Amino acid sequence: MLQSFDERNRDLIVNVAGALVHRDRAGISPFDSVVQGGDAVWEGLRVHGGRIFRLDEHLARLRRSAHALGFVEVPSDEEVTTEIRRTLAANDMTDGVHVRLTLTRGVKFTSGMDPRLNQSGPTLVVLAEHKAPVYDANGITLITSSVRRSAPDSLDPKIHHNNLLTSILAKIEANVAGADDAVMLDDRGLLAETNATNIFFAVDGEIRTPTTRACPEGITRATVLELCASEGIRVQVGDWSLTELYTSEEAFVTGTMGGLIPVIEVDGRRIGRGAGPLTGRLRDAYATLTASSGTPVAAPS
Repeated sequence: MLQSFDERNRDLIVNVAGALVHRDRAGISPFDSVVQGGDAVWEGLRVHGGRIFRLDEHLARLRRSAHALGFVEVPSDEEVTTEIRRTLAANDMTDGVHVRLTLTRGVKFTSGMDPRLNQSGPTLVVLAEHKAPVYDANGITLITSSVRRSAPDSLDPKIHHNNLLTSILAKIEANVAGADDAVMLDDRGLLAETNATNIFFAVDGEIRTPTTRACPEGITRATVLELCASEGIRVQVGDWSLTELYTSEEAFVTGTMGGLIPVIEVDGRRIGRGAGPLTGRLRDAYATLTASSGTPVAAPS
């Protein structure tokens, strides 16, 4: 699975600290904290029919993460939303769009890790791209990575931070193995998530998913848990082993970039018979919800 270049993105207008510039001329200071140490937080958003699904929840997580990292200043939700709208308007975008928000601590007066060196900031970057869901709707294959998710006393996953090297290392392993993505375990050897998505599986008609002890509290994950309740599907959040995933009846992953996608194979073991009935029900319910709700940010064409 490799994303392809979309010609509609060749002349993108990117928003860096409020300045709208062509993608080829966009730049960020080498003294910015995101360059100096990955000192930033981020969110991925999806635009459906001129609306962003669960925008309030995404901005709340962005704010919590910035406060947890001790950012001195954090723009208001209204300010961030205004910059999103400006960026979408500059690109004439209304649907089928992925927005990457990055909020850095800001610019330092000299290089170094110490946050006291930051004299201006934060820096907000809004990158909007024409982008279809990144996974094959028919299902993906996974391998288990040797790279573990951090324990909460090391780097708490409730901070949605830009330090993504463990995810990148796990993705490299998946690429080498010829798989789409990689399952990542926690420090105890139990399921956490994949390198890019939350993971769910079904046993005896019950949906199961790991706790957020060692993975982010995904917005799409939370939506799926709500949909399970509204659909009358039993669900259990807990600690699960790889063996329980291997022997499950069906499995799927969730995330803003891909939505809800079946898992057809893990470490060479076939999962059920492909996309299962619970996966199908939840995927249909999710598609209906995202198509009918969200915060208006652009007039649909």
